[in-house]
Amino acid sequence: MMLDKLDDKVIGFLIRAKKATYAGKGAESASSRPKSHDLKYSEDGLTYIDTYLGGERFAGEEALWRDGEPFWSMNYVGRVTGENFSGDFLKEALLRVPADKPFRGPARYEDGGYVYECEVSGDTCWFYGHEIISLNGVQIYECLFHGGSIK
Repeated sequence: MMLDKLDDKVIGFLIRAKKATYAGKGAESASSRPKSHDLKYSEDGLTYIDTYLGGERFAGEEALWRDGEPFWSMNYVGRVTGENFSGDFLKEALLRVPADKPFRGPARYEDGGYVYECEVSGDTCWFYGHEIISLNGVQIYECLFHGGSIK
């Protein structure tokens, strides 16, 4: 059975959506569930919704729809594991989402003693990965994610 990879147009949309919502400090939309944080972006028949619960320990899902039909999803769960975590640093890293792996941030990003690292296996039709943030060599954050095309 052949799984559907995202084409360049959809990957471009996904990157713009990520940069316009959580990573870009975009405004939240109406909550879809009690106490959920929801961020939404749409253009040209495509819709992206990121919804998550929690803060220092969180779980969520990003998903894509084409003309109202869901076709791609990514689930994630993470937690702060140490002191001096910076949500702003995480967002800086996530703004650098690469087109060849448009899931979270780049393989590595550093600034001011903070280091973001992301490993991914698979492609847009079926993938899983792990990201961490360290400060001065000590891990202070981790997140697991997985997803792919859906029918």
